[in-house]
Amino acid sequence: MRKVAFITGASRGIGKACAVRLAREGYDIVVAAKTVEPHPKLEGTIYTAAEEVARYGVEVLPLPCNVRDIESVREAAQATLERFGRVDVIINNAGALWWRPMDETPMNRFDLVMEVNARGAYAVTEAFLPAMKAQKCGHVIMMSPPVDLSVVPGHIAYMISKFGMTMIAIGLAEEMKDYNIRATALWPRTVIESYATINFGLGDPTVWRKADILADATWEILRRPESSNGRALIDEDFLREVGYTDFEQYKCVPDGAPLPLDSELMRVARS
Repeated sequence: MRKVAFITGASRGIGKACAVRLAREGYDIVVAAKTVEPHPKLEGTIYTAAEEVARYGVEVLPLPCNVRDIESVREAAQATLERFGRVDVIINNAGALWWRPMDETPMNRFDLVMEVNARGAYAVTEAFLPAMKAQKCGHVIMMSPPVDLSVVPGHIAYMISKFGMTMIAIGLAEEMKDYNIRATALWPRTVIESYATINFGLGDPTVWRKADILADATWEILRRPESSNGRALIDEDFLREVGYTDFEQYKCVPDGAPLPLDSELMRVARS
């Protein structure tokens, strides 16, 4: 029986890259995202992503899922379990970006990042937790950073939402250890090519890495649950830890210089 991965925000970008990577390793994939119709400004839908993933000979289920809507989340979880009878991996990749200080963050923006990031990841994980407990296995991956207080000033709302995801991963790893359920947070060292990156004006392809680096790190996390469980990891650091040495392959352009995703970049991005 093949393992099953449920991936939010999987119609494009990092989520789709993770879906393709796990499909290459024989996972059946649930492509869960909001985009069901072509969008004039966004590439891909759950159906076009599913077609790409299906080329690897696995079973793919495209599902509409708005992580801000609890009924949408529950319906997606139910449809997944009805189709496959299990879920082995949850990748909470859907995200909302807002790099602004508090006086430039109205409540509707605060609600957006909280509902998509922290609350959305909690809702998706909570919806599948009974099934994972019953099967006594599973791995939850949060696309969220290690807790670094130096990046909080200027990004209060965003970092509350992202650190909340990391806290879920760290807490879940301890709370669910008797059920063989693991949890890990994963974050990039550098700026990753994505529509959020493009829309927020974070440089150009010369300073980006491909989403493939996060997809590879995701696969290595799942291959090494004992060494990744309960940790908040940086993609490059973990890949080096497990033996990767070629990071040139992740550059978007051959002569690029990937830009570190750090507090200085975040300061410049909001100026």
